[in-house]
Amino acid sequence: MAQEREMPVRGEIVLATVTKVMDHGAYVSLDEYGDMPGFLHISELAPGWIRSVSKFVRVGEKKVLLVKRVNEERADIDLSLKQVSNDQRKKKLLEVKRYEKGMTLLKSVKERASLSDDEAGALEDSLYTKGDSIYDVFMEVARNGTAALDSLKLGKGVLDAITESCAKIRLPSVEIRGILKIRVPTPDGVDTIIKALQGATKKGSMASITYLGAPKYRITVSAPDFKSAERELKPILAAIQSKIGKKGTYEFAREESKKVREE
Repeated sequence: MAQEREMPVRGEIVLATVTKVMDHGAYVSLDEYGDMPGFLHISELAPGWIRSVSKFVRVGEKKVLLVKRVNEERADIDLSLKQVSNDQRKKKLLEVKRYEKGMTLLKSVKERASLSDDEAGALEDSLYTKGDSIYDVFMEVARNGTAALDSLKLGKGVLDAITESCAKIRLPSVEIRGILKIRVPTPDGVDTIIKALQGATKKGSMASITYLGAPKYRITVSAPDFKSAERELKPILAAIQSKIGKKGTYEFAREESKKVREE
């Protein structure tokens, strides 16, 4: 008896590759369903009248689509491009990107630990018990070490391979910055400023201070999130201002904050 293929469900957001473009629409293959074929009718490309299908889709192009209808008996799948919102498209592409990253890291573990295909498959299944995606699990290991995997009873060789592979991950972070203007018009003014700046950041701090040219200095704080960054910045600024005191003037102007993506 032929094994039934898993099929998408109505309303699901899927990633597909365009395989053929015709006057009345385009045929695609569903990336996450073993390249199962689907059809994107011209009326589902975009709102309004459409003169040319090729203006919206090209052979080989990947598209995020919504499943409109599924006929399991005939294995017919009708899809829509116009009904996919920007948020849905971005969420799907991020999901796919994270899945691919997880598989790349798993492959690295397999090679480093010399695992067979069956052993790698068993490892993948066990990792899914610790999170919604393999990449999420590896992110947790990158942050906090392999303690999160203790219940899986993995061998030392596999744990070492996971640790080495996770070392490649650049953890997501945020960065807040600002410009300090410090003037101390006394004979020991330069020494006062240097001591104030050096004493403000402690060993292991997430902050750095860069000289931009008198009287400007840039302070940069990197942290896992904006709340942590603000918590780090506040005492640093207070310490600098306290050291400068009444000897000079102190100003701080924020620059644009930014998020640093994971890799």
